[in-house]
Amino acid sequence: MAEKKAFVTGHPIAHSRSPKIHGYWLQQYGIDGSYQAIDVAPADFTDFLKSLGENGYRGGNVTIPHKEAAFAGVARRDHAADEIGAVNTLWFEDGVLWGGNTDGYGFAANLDQYAPGWAVNGPAVVLGAGGASRAVIHALKERGIKDIRIVNRTLARAEELSRQFGPGVSAHGAVGELVADAGLLVNTTALGMHGNETLAADPAGLPDHAIVTDIVYVPLETPLLAAARARGLKTVDGLGMLLHQAVPGFERWFGRKPEVTPELRRMIVADIEGH
Repeated sequence: MAEKKAFVTGHPIAHSRSPKIHGYWLQQYGIDGSYQAIDVAPADFTDFLKSLGENGYRGGNVTIPHKEAAFAGVARRDHAADEIGAVNTLWFEDGVLWGGNTDGYGFAANLDQYAPGWAVNGPAVVLGAGGASRAVIHALKERGIKDIRIVNRTLARAEELSRQFGPGVSAHGAVGELVADAGLLVNTTALGMHGNETLAADPAGLPDHAIVTDIVYVPLETPLLAAARARGLKTVDGLGMLLHQAVPGFERWFGRKPEVTPELRRMIVADIEGH
């Protein structure tokens, strides 16, 4: 049997932690496979997609800036990719190149792990209206949350998402009173990332049963999560989303559903802290 090969591609790609995650699982399960980072410039991406089969790849992950190009370039797409408008996972089925999006799956699985039963909590307030926000809204809708409030400084972008995702999804230009009855607050913006220590929103106005999660994972505890924890609220950091979104791809390429273990998390945390 030929070695099973998969990859992650982006531009730049050296920063990606995906090879560490998939490499860990390949070793854990004793699978004869490889997963490598490949830097592909935007101008070369279409040719790269066309050459996957002949180069022996079973599929791979796609990250910035290629997610939209991958969406356009695959032969078939899954429901999540269509809803989110971007592809982050590629695989072959009967010789046909498929594109999927596992970001929403990763977001929900992370909350399942650290805040079981979270989906009964609604309404949800989502900060930001970028690509990550689309994945989060998709996941919230899939889990039956009926009242999703998107907050974005540029209201037009939030309105575009509310039109796209339909009933139950509303657009707002500021947080204000929106959090007073919210059971879930999600930050999908870069606020709170290293070098951008601003508070994405003030958790003071949230009810006591609310859960606060941030999809940023560098730093692991963002100012928003620190403020929520100080207020006694349940918090979930963003690292689990990165780990869980990798699961469906690994299963497709290597034939085994991998587990997100405390050891894997510790390894990636050590890598983040080492940089």
